[in-house]
Amino acid sequence: MALEFVVPGLDEAASEKIVAILQNRLSQEQEASLILKHAHWNVTGPNFIAVHEMLDPQIEIVRNQADETAERIATLGGSAEGRPDDIMRNRTWKGMDLTGRHSTLDYLKALCDFYDSFIADDREAIKELDELDVISSNIVQDHVQDLEKFQWFMRSHLI
Repeated sequence: MALEFVVPGLDEAASEKIVAILQNRLSQEQEASLILKHAHWNVTGPNFIAVHEMLDPQIEIVRNQADETAERIATLGGSAEGRPDDIMRNRTWKGMDLTGRHSTLDYLKALCDFYDSFIADDREAIKELDELDVISSNIVQDHVQDLEKFQWFMRSHLI
């Protein structure tokens, strides 16, 4: 990966590592927004409207996280890869297997499982970024805070 430039205070090798970590996060954020929208369209049964409407703000939050991550990649001199084949090529996590119309409980359980790995992957990225670039680490930390809050919302329906 060739960077167009390097920001002051970072060397090229560190910048390339940071961009690679952020690209992985970007791809998972993009997939998360698609999975959330899929669930939004396909939940059924009791609590339908509550879950259906709860998902929309989270979709926007995750889309904004992806935008922030992509802009950080560009700020570091990299090129954000955001096409569907980029998501699949960068995928290091298990997706969500649930397809079609299912109950709100089925979707919430599947989304909670997806969020378990999503949050864990972000936390691993934070550990790596802490050593390389505190600015990028802080961005991902902010994302985790939103993801954990939303997972709490979902878990509250499952109790």
